Amino acid sequence: MKIHARACYTYVYEKRGLIMISIAIMGFGVVGSGVAETIMMNAESFSERLGGEKINVKYILDLRDFPDHPLGGRVVHDIETILSDDEVSVVVETMGGINPAYGFSKSALERGKSVVTSNKEVVAAHGAELMALAEKNGVAYMFEASVGGGIPIIRPMRKCLAANKIISVSGILNGTCNYILTRMERDKLDFDTALKQAQKLGYAERDPSADIEGKDTCRKISILASLAYGKTVPTEKILCEGISDITYNDLVYARENGFAIKLLGRAKKCADGRISVLTAPHLVPDDNSLAGVNDVYNGISVVGNIVGDVLFCGRGAGSLPTASAVVADVLDVIDNCKVRASWKDADNTDFIRDVSEDVTSSYIRTNSSKESIGKAFGSVDITEKNGEKMFITPEYLESDLEVVLSLLDGKYTRIRLMK
Repeated sequence: MKIHARACYTYVYEKRGLIMISIAIMGFGVVGSGVAETIMMNAESFSERLGGEKINVKYILDLRDFPDHPLGGRVVHDIETILSDDEVSVVVETMGGINPAYGFSKSALERGKSVVTSNKEVVAAHGAELMALAEKNGVAYMFEASVGGGIPIIRPMRKCLAANKIISVSGILNGTCNYILTRMERDKLDFDTALKQAQKLGYAERDPSADIEGKDTCRKISILASLAYGKTVPTEKILCEGISDITYNDLVYARENGFAIKLLGRAKKCADGRISVLTAPHLVPDDNSLAGVNDVYNGISVVGNIVGDVLFCGRGAGSLPTASAVVADVLDVIDNCKVRASWKDADNTDFIRDVSEDVTSSYIRTNSSKESIGKAFGSVDITEKNGEKMFITPEYLESDLEVVLSLLDGKYTRIRLMK
């Protein structure tokens, strides 16, 4: 076996007359198995792109065995097997969760192996560190699949939109929530029924809390904001609200008034130079392109100071869509891609503006009396359905709105208006 240096961080070797590029897949669940399937399905076209070289899945790291899978004989249970093999130049991390994925990725980069991941938790929490480690060791840390699944967004932001200053990034980043809201409106369902339907179809996990509470979207907008503005935006600095309080009547009211309700992750550059980042349900105007993104589809709007508004839309999850983005990163690494996504850890988070300083209008649904609504908000146009009052507030500073809402004599649900 003869080792050739193809690039500073990629090795290939000859075997049975073929030039092979060896990779390892860590985690063989939905995404990891999809990566293997994609590589096998499109092996010929990949080889043509790579000048006759072939991608060889040499190892699969998992706690389980897969005796019935065509690559079942390549399963290993010890990370050191992969780390100690110099023929493995790219490690695909599709394990999910922080540990042991973070430690394994760090070790691979330290051993001079590029890492490609779909793991939004690791990227959001440790992306800057791992990108710096990759640069130090002359390899790559790639994460296209960590935000939009099969939707290309990281690569366009760092390449195609490189001539722009990013004004804002807004996205429907969780297909589960988008599906639930779509089904609630179209089929006149309550939240719990729509959630059960999503679970039955495999769109929601048995424990859906990360999706419906906004945590998944929060991690993704953390990554996009960090990429857009060049510094780590920690998830703990992001206001995070979910969709479990939304009712069918909220969706009806929104539609009747020219809006759609969507769970959005949003980041924008403010006039004072700081950035505002949040995850929350929003009333999105019907003429906004995100309002028409429904079911399990994701949509991401990027506004640049030169190009204006650009929309990216597609399936944000699933085995093959996500694998598509992972394998694209693998090909970029092999092609010796020089322009990589990056940001740096910040010394402090003063550049992140507290949401309390934002000015916004809001939709309110409440069982409060008209008297207390009038006392709090003055004259507003109230709609009544099933004993509840619904209205849109004037614009308020967030901190002032909290004081005004405290004047209501009943419970309320609030959804921000997207401007």
